[in-house]
Amino acid sequence: MRVVLQRVSRAAVSIDGQVVGSIGIGFCLLVGFTHGDGKSQVEWMADKVAGLRLFGDPEGKMNLGLDEVGGEVLVVSQFTLYGEAAKGRRPSFIAAARAESAVPLYEQFIATLRSRGLIVATGTFGAMMEVEIHNSGPVTLILERQ
Repeated sequence: MRVVLQRVSRAAVSIDGQVVGSIGIGFCLLVGFTHGDGKSQVEWMADKVAGLRLFGDPEGKMNLGLDEVGGEVLVVSQFTLYGEAAKGRRPSFIAAARAESAVPLYEQFIATLRSRGLIVATGTFGAMMEVEIHNSGPVTLILERQ
């Protein structure tokens, strides 16, 4: 499981010009799954995201978490996180989990984040989406659990 996390001042995802999910301050998560991912990867990642302290305290240090700043999470599925472009000019996506296994993991990840008390907005798995991200900082992390 791979996540590109961006700390945002706001973020939104649209499909066919209609906003389907949006948040204010929080994290935008671009989420991909690979073969063999399961419950342990999902739970580890949800705990990691819920516990990260990436927001500034009164002294400007990254000491505050989502719960302390009233932050939200926008989860966007992105199989291209497992794209391989080392050879040729067209990436291969064979490392990305197929929808049959990725959709349940995506839904479980969202449910697990919500069970940790987070407010979660989403895109639509497999849809062609436009994602508007206002990266704050900028702060971007790549998280991976194998």
